[in-house]
Amino acid sequence: MIYLYSLLTIICFCLAIKINKHLKSLVLNTFVLTVLMLIGILLLANVPYDEYMAGNAPLNNLLGVSVVALALPLYEQLRQIAAYWKSILLITCLASLFSMATGAGLALWLGANPQVVATVIAKSVTMPIAMSISQNLGGVPAVAAAGVVLAGLQGSIFGFLLLKKLGIKSSEGMGLAIGSMSHVLGTVTVVEHDAKAGTYSSISLVLCGIISSILAPLVFKLLYLV
Repeated sequence: MIYLYSLLTIICFCLAIKINKHLKSLVLNTFVLTVLMLIGILLLANVPYDEYMAGNAPLNNLLGVSVVALALPLYEQLRQIAAYWKSILLITCLASLFSMATGAGLALWLGANPQVVATVIAKSVTMPIAMSISQNLGGVPAVAAAGVVLAGLQGSIFGFLLLKKLGIKSSEGMGLAIGSMSHVLGTVTVVEHDAKAGTYSSISLVLCGIISSILAPLVFKLLYLV
């Protein structure tokens, strides 16, 4: 009976797809609409978040597996990606360093203790990686997960729109930028509007996750040496 929450999530998502077809909004995209509907229903029914998450376990367990679906658009653009692998690697390295340095640096500047800095340093990578980095550095994985969701929501809502306003027309540039800052949530939104950008966003989020895992301890130590 409890797993009916998974069915509720699927129904909300299907409704969000239909609504978004009529709205065609970058801000109120499919993901945001689904979240808003679920929040409204849970609040009206007075359902505790922990109970909803427990009932949504079947879908939560598929999150890791679903990343494999990103391999298809990646394969379709494989030749072009191989031709520019040096540029892609350089951009994702710089983006990872910038994201970690700005997030952790701002927290440090505001007077945060090492535990808080360790928690926010990996805010722009996928949740399992961010939680692992946070835990290894002495942060709070649960809070790190919340930071990841916030970063993803911001990119999902404003990322594509902001890049268009800035006059960036390159699908490759858009994809690399959003994937490096807003991980999976941003990538999902990009795919809806530009499949090629979605391909580059997917490779960006994977590379940034790997790079951040390697460099986060170094950046963390450097911040306290400066």
